Amino acid sequence: MPRVAVAPLLLPPLDPNAAERLQRQLYRHLRAAILEGRLKVGSCLPGSRSLAAHCEVSRNTVIAAIDQLAAEGYVESRRGSGTRIAVPPASPAAVTRPDETKETGGRAISQLARQLESWDAPPSRGSLLPLAPGMPALDAFPAREWSRLLARRWRRPPNELMGGYDAAGYPPLRAAIAEHLGRGRGVQAKAEQVVVVAGSQQGLDLAARVLLDPDDLVMVEDPCYGGLKGVLRACGAKPAPVPVDDAGFDPLLGERLWPAARLACVTPSHQFPSGMTMPVDRRLALIDWAARKDGWIIEDDYDSDFRYAGPPLAALQGLDGGDRTIYCGTFSKSMFPALRLGWLVVPQDLLPAFLTARRLADVAPSTLTQAAMADFMAEGLFTAHLRRMRGLYAERRQALLDAAARHLSGLAEVTAGEAGTHGIAWLPAGRDDQGIAAAAATRGLAPAPLGRYRLQPGRPGLILGYGNTPADVMDRAIRTLGRVLEGEASDQHDTPL
Repeated sequence: MPRVAVAPLLLPPLDPNAAERLQRQLYRHLRAAILEGRLKVGSCLPGSRSLAAHCEVSRNTVIAAIDQLAAEGYVESRRGSGTRIAVPPASPAAVTRPDETKETGGRAISQLARQLESWDAPPSRGSLLPLAPGMPALDAFPAREWSRLLARRWRRPPNELMGGYDAAGYPPLRAAIAEHLGRGRGVQAKAEQVVVVAGSQQGLDLAARVLLDPDDLVMVEDPCYGGLKGVLRACGAKPAPVPVDDAGFDPLLGERLWPAARLACVTPSHQFPSGMTMPVDRRLALIDWAARKDGWIIEDDYDSDFRYAGPPLAALQGLDGGDRTIYCGTFSKSMFPALRLGWLVVPQDLLPAFLTARRLADVAPSTLTQAAMADFMAEGLFTAHLRRMRGLYAERRQALLDAAARHLSGLAEVTAGEAGTHGIAWLPAGRDDQGIAAAAATRGLAPAPLGRYRLQPGRPGLILGYGNTPADVMDRAIRTLGRVLEGEASDQHDTPL
């Protein structure tokens, strides 16, 4: 029987410090050599001991890599004749190098996907660093009570919770949300009008898909929530910016600027991110606009449970009676972001369309998690938690303002509205808020640049979250931010600190 040639090997070195296991690295290198034709069909791999010595790894690592190649058909082993290469090289176009970043280039994807691919999307949220906006006080969350309710639901879950779901959401949770919104926010809604969603981002996406056609104009506040711009772009609509002033969104200005718009997305109770509150005359004017234009209002009420000067303000939806307003809210700020539960309050006649869109999105969030949240509300734990958080956030807000007065005088003007969990450090004209935010990140801080949320140029600033920044950390964080501002002011072309 003729002797089979042993394939010569020239493999990249394996990295024992890499996150990827050694056997996986060896498997990838051998597979690439086979597909690229550097290891010929019918040639033999060196024996496992020789290969282990060549790669400076254990024999078990080599055996595991070769077993994986054999399982996928790249090699075949026969007793007495070694391990042979079993497949011919692939065409160059079919070879995928693991360490290459593939760009779609001219590949066949949709026009929308190409637009999204080129969009400079904001980075993912979820920073736990000081001053990160949008993050609640995780250190004060009642984890013991929450885990008790989850454990109770998981201990003996009924079959209808494990195997069933309702696209509109778990009925007791929908009823609890409707009761909470009616009592605390003046929202006019029956439980059947509540649609439970996976956070307000999905709620905005569902509303946009139901209400908008491609190229529709949508009036949005400028600056506005960054995720809203992505939602509108994803459904082919065009954001129509309306600059906010000291009273928030101005519907009369919006109608003059964008007479063809039929949808307005607003945060009337606590404008994001500037913090203004829309007065009742503008709310009534916006409702009148929607009635005259046969239009719609999306009210994003993302954090108005936290108000420090009196009770929470009544929602715009209550003034409208729910006829033209889709009311969107979330538990991400009041509970914790990873819960991924929010809601829409939808006009009765739009429910069939919204529920169909809901089923096509992801059917429904986890019913067991919804049940635990319903229990948390029914037992009074949610109301008690909100009450504690209002007191805590009022302290942290004051700590932010006090620290800003000590360390940011002459560098920034800091404002923090009487609701929510963030303030704004307004910078002098011409300052680079995105560069400053990047420099602050190197110092362990996570303020967000206001420019990221604008559609048109405007005054620069930094969004300073105080929800997850304890008062005893705040002074040090703001002092560090002041040093960053001083360093950036001395040389705006200097490298980040």
